[in-house]
Amino acid sequence: MSISDAARASGLPAKTIRYYEEIGLIHPARDSNGYRSFSDADIHRLAFLNRARGLGFSIGDCRALLGLYDDQGRASEDVKRLASEHLTRIDARIAELQALRATVAGLVHACAGDGRPECPILDDLAEGPVRAHRAQPLT
Repeated sequence: MSISDAARASGLPAKTIRYYEEIGLIHPARDSNGYRSFSDADIHRLAFLNRARGLGFSIGDCRALLGLYDDQGRASEDVKRLASEHLTRIDARIAELQALRATVAGLVHACAGDGRPECPILDDLAEGPVRAHRAQPLT
């Protein structure tokens, strides 16, 4: 199967597939003319990577997950540990986004949004990053 067929079958762009090959996540065969030839197993790995990346796993995590997937003697606790670590990072990012949202919501609430030139949003932005770190979430 050609790279364009592999892209259609896996849902990944050809550029991403070439990148995954470059970093050693996949190893498609090469035809005598030098073109990549993807097997069903390659497509399955690409779909696996597509799903894992879609869930936010890093390239390093994907490499580890593929290794665990390939290891028939794996312990599910190893897979769970990796996924749990990822979940912890997701939770931390959600907390960061909630704090960011609270800061922006506070600024939006503080702005009259009328014809006057005064704007607390612009004032806050003009103060630089120090103020953003001091902003407290509204309750």
